[in-house]
Amino acid sequence: MARIVQFGTSRFLQAHVDLFVHQARASGQDVGPITVVKTTEGAERSGRVVAFRNPAGFPVCIRGYLDGEVIDETVQVTSVDSAFATASDWPEIARLFAEDDVAAVVTNVGERGYEVATADQHMPTRSPAISFPAKLLQLLHVRHQTGGSPPLILPCELVPSNGAALRRQLVSLSLRWNLSPAFAEWFTEGVVFADTLVDRIVSAPLEPLGAIAEPYALWAIRHAEPPLRHAAILSVPDLEPFERLKLHVLNLGHTVLADLWLNRGGLAGETVKQLLSRDDVRRELLSIYEDEVMPGFAARGMVEDAKRYVGNTVPRFDNPFLEHHLSDIAQNHVIKVQRRIADFIAWAKGADSGLEMPRLAAIASATR
Repeated sequence: MARIVQFGTSRFLQAHVDLFVHQARASGQDVGPITVVKTTEGAERSGRVVAFRNPAGFPVCIRGYLDGEVIDETVQVTSVDSAFATASDWPEIARLFAEDDVAAVVTNVGERGYEVATADQHMPTRSPAISFPAKLLQLLHVRHQTGGSPPLILPCELVPSNGAALRRQLVSLSLRWNLSPAFAEWFTEGVVFADTLVDRIVSAPLEPLGAIAEPYALWAIRHAEPPLRHAAILSVPDLEPFERLKLHVLNLGHTVLADLWLNRGGLAGETVKQLLSRDDVRRELLSIYEDEVMPGFAARGMVEDAKRYVGNTVPRFDNPFLEHHLSDIAQNHVIKVQRRIADFIAWAKGADSGLEMPRLAAIASATR
């Protein structure tokens, strides 16, 4: 049994990893089941932990257009067989890493989830530790001490080279904690941190569990053999083209729309498709794509890829079946502007310093 431990309860994971594993198991592949772990403190999303324990599973509704055809289907996902919270169930989670065949670890802990708390910079006196990287290192240490094999780590956070970034944090912590040379060898030689990129719009949660998502999906994985076969999973030698297109077209477009919504006193509950139904907003977004985003990709020799991706992205925004709320997209807006817009400007100007991107630059400057 190739168990997967999933750190994160998000609706995205429900409609992405959990769904893919369910479909792979249904096709006869020996992968899973999944144990879901809630990593944050507090009662928020605690209801999801309880709901994940229901053997009946949860629905994922796939709605939209794919290759010109209407897709409207619901899959009852049953790939999850257990769920815990680190705040209340740490002994059970540690036992899982000590005793079970944990083949892979999937993470989706948010764009600031790799930060390490000051209290975790030295060997914590508490279990669990405060921050996610320290929690994960504690569990990997337990696994090593009990003779377990090193798992594959598959981060799903929207962080460039996310596997390498998470690995650096754990290596740094292990040195500060002065863990044994035996653990260092086990960790360095055995634990593989893949870089991955995920791409799917998951617009709304269902209660108590489940999600509504678009048909388009991609999980690109570098530096590792994927633990399952699926049409949406690609093993690739280079993630950067996928990362740049998603981050600086799809995500940049979302953040531009969120910025317009915030600055124009957008209505509570307003969705992407509702905002884009306004001619002035649609013209603004398409003009930014044409006049500022395309030249940036052209400077990097990716203009044809960018044209195709924009051509697919705008219909995804227009998906009439999805209620993608701008209030959700606008969360952590300052961080998103930096990574999606300011970083794009720097990347593009690194190839052509004469590029002018006045509207994107104005958004980046206003949110510093």
